Amino acid sequence: MSGDPRADQQAQDPDELFDVLRADGSATGVAKPRAAVHRDGDWHRALHIWVAGIDAGEPFLTFQRRSLLKDSWPGRLDATVGGHVRSGETPEHALREMEEEIGVLPDPATMRMLGIRLSVSESEEGILDREIQHVILSLDNRPLEEFEPHPVELAALVRFPLEKLLDFLAGAKPSVLGTVRPGTPNCSPPASSPFRVSSPPPIATSTALPSPPPRPSVAPATWRSER
Repeated sequence: MSGDPRADQQAQDPDELFDVLRADGSATGVAKPRAAVHRDGDWHRALHIWVAGIDAGEPFLTFQRRSLLKDSWPGRLDATVGGHVRSGETPEHALREMEEEIGVLPDPATMRMLGIRLSVSESEEGILDREIQHVILSLDNRPLEEFEPHPVELAALVRFPLEKLLDFLAGAKPSVLGTVRPGTPNCSPPASSPFRVSSPPPIATSTALPSPPPRPSVAPATWRSER
């Protein structure tokens, strides 16, 4: 594909080991492969990182567009960075996902833990996904072109002006215009191209926005589940 060593990776590894948890987050002492965890509906930890910042005085929020090769929610918009906590890892260790998915090193000084949420989804046939999601905000004002989306896992990064995005999610506007940075060359437009989303938003169902606005006109079934 390119000189990016990430290009040789899979969109997901069905044999990747996850620690099986109880709904309260306590350990069961069991580790199982990813495919089995999603088949059996076992609770496991996941990480959602939202990258936000200010560009020309205007706040923005960045989404990833999931690769068409993903086993759940292909092509949908999702948290900027999302991943599972592997067996034996802590959520802090899992911050490696930032470099893996968007090509930047995590900076704890610019990050804020927003909370933990429980998410249950049956996004695809044969997948029952029960996640304990650690939701983190990362403040980063750098230009979108300086990020390097994973060439296999991400189709693109998409940045939206925050106020216009909130109006769209609240149902006050029929669409919102953002800017796209491509990941997989065949899946997305060139860098800095316009990217328009119309209602209902193509967002994976269990994704938690960092500060959810009221959404009276948004159908719940269009929001996300799996990473």
